[in-house]
Amino acid sequence: MRKMLLIPAIDLRGGQIVRLYQGRFDQEKQYQLSPLEVAKSFAEAGVSIIHIVDLDGARQGTPAHKDLILELAQKVPAKLEVGGGIRSMDSIREYLDGGVSRIIFGTLVHRDQKLVEEALKNFPKKIAIGIDAHKGRVAVSGWEEKTSIDAVEMAKKYNRWEVRAIIYTEIERDGTLEGPSLSGVEEILQNVEVPVIASGGVSSMEDLKKLKPLEKEGLEGVIVGKAVYENRIDLKAAVEFLAE
Repeated sequence: MRKMLLIPAIDLRGGQIVRLYQGRFDQEKQYQLSPLEVAKSFAEAGVSIIHIVDLDGARQGTPAHKDLILELAQKVPAKLEVGGGIRSMDSIREYLDGGVSRIIFGTLVHRDQKLVEEALKNFPKKIAIGIDAHKGRVAVSGWEEKTSIDAVEMAKKYNRWEVRAIIYTEIERDGTLEGPSLSGVEEILQNVEVPVIASGGVSSMEDLKKLKPLEKEGLEGVIVGKAVYENRIDLKAAVEFLAE
């Protein structure tokens, strides 16, 4: 059984590392840190993969931090999974050719099904499906647009061998440090066989201890953001704990 991964997040807006509260762009906290130095520090702590979100790209529909992300891919000794504004085959190829390990599709799943199918065919196991849920319903376009689509039904739709992972985020908990929604994660796990990565609300080692038992049900990793930047979680210790 593969051990669960601790996946720290770098959310980019205007070239800066930020964290949003419940995905709201009007509730943003900036961290005056170098994305490159932060990513390198994550790798030094033993992290094997880093979650990168181009928030400006998600809003505008085209990558806004492509050069910075490709620099990270070349200079940081950890894998990168990248999402935000990637809505063309050219963007996908450029990122993958530039050293990014996998691409995250969120809004694209709802905007261009043909492109999603083409990407899964051409880059199997290189595409992760991001399911961002607000009260059980999928949200898109940087979480600003709510849909009526059920998150579990969306997960079932992409329970396919070509999909590398499903990244499930509970928007209400993201950036809140209120703890993850175990029931929401468990429901996704019960309905799919592809690996699942949980995101949203993790605030402490206690939260990681609650998620760890779900490893045997297919939980491949957990994304942590604010808790790392606010020094609520010792990254090295967390990586080692999940690897036990």
